[in-house]
Amino acid sequence: MKRTCAAAFAALLAAAAGHAQSADPMPEGVYERIEVPGPSLADNLAGDDSTRPVSVYLPASYGTDAERRYPVVYLLHGFTDSDDRWYGMLPHFVDVPVIADAAMGAGGAAEMILVMPNAYTAYKGSMYSSSVTTGDWESYIAEDLVAHIDSRYRTVAGREGRGLAGHSMGGYGAIRIGMKRPDVFSAVYVMSPCCMGGRPQVDRPAWAQIAALSSVDDVAGLDFGASAMLASAAAWSPNPENPPFYVDLPVRDGELQADVAARWAASDPLAMVDQYVANLGRLSALAVDSGDRDGNITRTSGVLSGRLAASGVDHDFEIYDGDHVNRIAERLGTHVLPFFTAHLASNGR
Repeated sequence: MKRTCAAAFAALLAAAAGHAQSADPMPEGVYERIEVPGPSLADNLAGDDSTRPVSVYLPASYGTDAERRYPVVYLLHGFTDSDDRWYGMLPHFVDVPVIADAAMGAGGAAEMILVMPNAYTAYKGSMYSSSVTTGDWESYIAEDLVAHIDSRYRTVAGREGRGLAGHSMGGYGAIRIGMKRPDVFSAVYVMSPCCMGGRPQVDRPAWAQIAALSSVDDVAGLDFGASAMLASAAAWSPNPENPPFYVDLPVRDGELQADVAARWAASDPLAMVDQYVANLGRLSALAVDSGDRDGNITRTSGVLSGRLAASGVDHDFEIYDGDHVNRIAERLGTHVLPFFTAHLASNGR
């Protein structure tokens, strides 16, 4: 299976290269970066702009086939990441337009619109959760963003034409939002999902580092781990009465705060599956994957699959040869886009 996946991606790229060298070069899609207002994010206590940059990939035929409507896949990036990196504006481990051109041009995937909002916040990431501190990102994705895209582009404007996928923090967001909003999205692909199955570790020095901060501006100096802890608190244990960060930390003065830790646990998809079994059953397709060298994410992805299976939720699951980022570009081209090709409605010709 692993060799087949690698061979498939190589063949896809080879086919794309063959197109490029022929007299009939492979058509290319169009990249746009737009601004999408977010009423759901208004008045967030972190002070982030509620109008968000959003990267959009339009497939090659979009500009010439005026009668055609396209399915839309909403992509969610990871913590400390951003949409412009994923869409090739800066060197990165993935370039969505290049991958989409290759997959769609070589016939491995149908043409579709690919949309990614910028979820980089004052805390370096939103966790795609609903929080008075960072804003209601669940509703921004499922309501504000979807409504804007449907009004601006020729989409298949129904749940049967919408997919949701994400990587790392975005994988967490995809399963979280996907299980809550099957009325909006019909197919969900979860890539290397973070933030599952963990309990706040009392002995981490990061808690003291966070407690010593005096303003949101100081967050920029935190390392990845400490930043993730603070962002998690902003998403899962917000407190509008506790400035300047408006969060409750699950560890204070070296002691676990059981009430706050319980709020974190309630936002764990591993705990949420039982609550949303009926919603998960409404999805036309669900997939979860992770690299086999992705540390705790490898383990918790397997636990998630086990919980889904135990609840009778039909889904695809794969642990593949890879780490957290080294095969994401390949997986997007050979697995994610073909997955949505198979499971989203289209009026394409």
